[in-house]
Amino acid sequence: MAIAEQHTSPQPAQASSAVEKTWHGIVLQTLKRNEISLVPYVPDRVLTPLIKSLHADPFFTTFATAREEEAVGIVSGAWMGGRRGAVLMQTSGFATLANVLASLAVPYQIPLIMFVSERGTLGEFNYGQSLVCRTMRPVLDSLALEHHTITRLDELEFIVDRSIKQAVTTQAPVALILNPLLTGGKVFDK
Repeated sequence: MAIAEQHTSPQPAQASSAVEKTWHGIVLQTLKRNEISLVPYVPDRVLTPLIKSLHADPFFTTFATAREEEAVGIVSGAWMGGRRGAVLMQTSGFATLANVLASLAVPYQIPLIMFVSERGTLGEFNYGQSLVCRTMRPVLDSLALEHHTITRLDELEFIVDRSIKQAVTTQAPVALILNPLLTGGKVFDK
């Protein structure tokens, strides 16, 4: 019973360095603790601190892809080969994924971990981003995919850790939407 309790109790935040208290430091440590070592991404300004941290850590295999569908395919193939992965993208990139989620990740039970930096809200200037943002959650709901919008640093580790564990156990994708209240969002200078 003690072993089962070990695996189901929440893990305390790692506090050995200042970077781990940032949203990107917490995500990196939580990925590592859950043996998520492959992280393809489509470049995004909001995700840059996380991407740089992943590249700097030899535990991770991290690289840019041309499109989000490519990253999903890579992580799906890796899962079939016994390796865990996550995909990093922006809201507009998520808009391209309905087909690959419905035809690959969902029916083949791939525990795809998606980190989505949210655009289209909280002062967004680009109307296209706002429209895409409004479609993301309905698409996730129509595919019956678990998703969480994370707005606070104090809830980040728990939601990411438990979502990864649930995705792996149930063999179902999960989307972790990183709200600008958490990340600071994309800053537009005049």
